[in-house]
Amino acid sequence: MIIDIRSREKYLIGHLDGAIHIPFMELYSNPSKYLNKNKTYQIYCDSGSSSGMLVSYLKSLGYSCVNLDGGYSKHLFK
Repeated sequence: MIIDIRSREKYLIGHLDGAIHIPFMELYSNPSKYLNKNKTYQIYCDSGSSSGMLVSYLKSLGYSCVNLDGGYSKHLFK
């Protein structure tokens, strides 16, 4: 599962195919509402910075997730 943590406006303008939108603070504040510890998630933001911090935090809680390095901008043109 791919998760876009950018603002709703940015998500609506464009996002990676198959990505769902969960804003950074919502996911940070209540990960158990959105995530299952038995699944792996790919998380991205604009540049990879915010998603990198969030992935580190989520991993510390026992979630399996990876940061899409370079964020939306880098992966948009792949």
